[in-house]
Amino acid sequence: QVQLVESGGGLVQAGGSLRLSCTASGTIFSVEIMGWYRQAPGKQRELVAHITSGGSTNYADSVKGRFTISRDNAKNTVYLQMNILKPEDTAIYYCNARVRRVSYRPAFDSWGQGTQVTVSS
Repeated sequence: QVQLVESGGGLVQAGGSLRLSCTASGTIFSVEIMGWYRQAPGKQRELVAHITSGGSTNYADSVKGRFTISRDNAKNTVYLQMNILKPEDTAIYYCNARVRRVSYRPAFDSWGQGTQVTVSS
């Protein structure tokens, strides 16, 4: 089994900052891509940012220049630094990791339970 545990959500005023963390644990051979998705009420889940094990990143246009994703491969942990938060960033944020449990089996996606981020105007 693989577990993803998120932390760092909360309530913040517009213009403020939050930092999300997510750690993968369990039987893990390697973690390929790690990322963050979000889902606002009444909307579909969308990609916020992801980062490969080599450090390549990809961001949604709506967060470019404001959010920064990073990871600590030794700790199987991914971070999302969110600055200049806007009310439209309000959503449940989900951690995602593409995990390979053993070298000879395909990787699979694992999800965290989500952490609420609320930005007040």
